[in-house]
Amino acid sequence: MSENPNGVAQLAEEFEDCRRILLALGDENRQHLILEMMRMDQCGGVRVGAITERSHLSRPAVSHHVRILKDAGLLNVRREGTKNYYYFDADTQAMDRLIRMLLHAKAIMEQLPDRSGDQY
Repeated sequence: MSENPNGVAQLAEEFEDCRRILLALGDENRQHLILEMMRMDQCGGVRVGAITERSHLSRPAVSHHVRILKDAGLLNVRREGTKNYYYFDADTQAMDRLIRMLLHAKAIMEQLPDRSGDQY
């Protein structure tokens, strides 16, 4: 295969663009929080206290993880007075970027020579 430096350079930019969501999704605690929020099925959003009750984490730890998920573009917040309700971003732009990046990486990998028969 002739190396496609433009494709790899573009993939590097896509990795950079997806870094926050990759870090957010890569943490086991945040994965647990995402699943628990989905199980709660609250369209109007969920408060940190309710999430804390369904996890093994402290309230400050849940707040920290929720902030990372929000910064990654996975959650939004709705404010009612002093109360914050967190909900999944229906726009899903961050997830769309991640999927495009993964498909691009897969396409590049599929062009690499098969080395399954190589001896190391």
